[in-house]
Amino acid sequence: MSALEKSMHLGRLPPRPPLPGSGSSQSGAKMRMGPGRKRDFSPVPWSQYFESMEDVEVENETGKDTFRVYKSGSEGPVLLLLHGGGHSALSWAVFTAAIISRVQCRIVALDLRGHGETKVKNSEDLSAETMAKDVGNVVEAMYGDLPPPIMLIGHSMGGAIAVHTASSNLVPSLLGLCMIDVVEGTAMDALNSMQNFLRGRPKTFKSLENAVEWSVKSGQIRNLESARVSMVGQVKQCEGITSPEGSKSIVEGIIEEEEEDEEGSESLNKRKKEDDMETKKDHPYTWRIELAKTEKYWDGWFRGLSNLFLSCPIPKLLLLAGVDRLDKDLTIGQMQGKFQMQVLPQCGHAVHEDAPDKVAEAVATFLIRHRFAEPIGGFQCVFPGC
Repeated sequence: MSALEKSMHLGRLPPRPPLPGSGSSQSGAKMRMGPGRKRDFSPVPWSQYFESMEDVEVENETGKDTFRVYKSGSEGPVLLLLHGGGHSALSWAVFTAAIISRVQCRIVALDLRGHGETKVKNSEDLSAETMAKDVGNVVEAMYGDLPPPIMLIGHSMGGAIAVHTASSNLVPSLLGLCMIDVVEGTAMDALNSMQNFLRGRPKTFKSLENAVEWSVKSGQIRNLESARVSMVGQVKQCEGITSPEGSKSIVEGIIEEEEEDEEGSESLNKRKKEDDMETKKDHPYTWRIELAKTEKYWDGWFRGLSNLFLSCPIPKLLLLAGVDRLDKDLTIGQMQGKFQMQVLPQCGHAVHEDAPDKVAEAVATFLIRHRFAEPIGGFQCVFPGC
């Protein structure tokens, strides 16, 4: 596996171009449009997929933090959804519509700290311990001392946080755990190449449409339907002038290295600020979170993750984009029947966005198999072992 392919466990750029029809049937039809019809990259509001939105206040030592959640459903277990690094709860939008139509459940999709519309006092602390505590605090704030049965489902970084949350017993009513395309072995191998991967992304976008178009054409999200709602949570409008990082300046979305000497440093800094201002005028959108600055937490997210996952004494599900993702510990655990595994081929790293219907079928089958939830709409379990 190439370094770029491995890097998908933190980033979101698959090594292959988007595959037509790899998402839901609706999005597949859009992807197969002929050359005479222009594809629609305009953003879509969250309200087309979620029933409601709520800002949950959590008390802490320094005051109040506010966590954004999107919700659907009124009966059954709660599926608490945790997104990957750089993404937001909106990455679960199309999956939410798909799972709600198959099984009786409630959806709570959470913007983790530093991401989306969540506002916390210290947005730079993205340690596994802190984010796991956040999940427990949000559950307590929403449900008090008697929370309903909850299944944690996390993608990439969110999958790691789900495991840390479960292993620390921070959700007392936890009944199940699902990781989507995150494995300790390949994630740890990818860390060395992550900064290069992040530098290869555009720094800014001309519009939301431009961001959606890039995400699909680059292969970050292979499902146009999902990208139109999801990318809104990944980018934001530029605010004021930010000082260039180190000796790098932003020019037309590309990071360029510049040499600096003592005599010309003042004029160089002035030119950088002018370039930055011009860039912001022409490219008013940038990433909501600078993932490159979170590097010190990457090791803590993933080291020891496989054994933590295996040691959680609840039913577990692992969804992967390819069998080559498994490391030694998970391979042994899978052979011993310690968790259920489903491979969803022809997907990029954002499995739940690329193939929301297939992920919904896998999760619904898991819930029904363990008698955690009831099927609705005539849904039939489709995977072996059900």
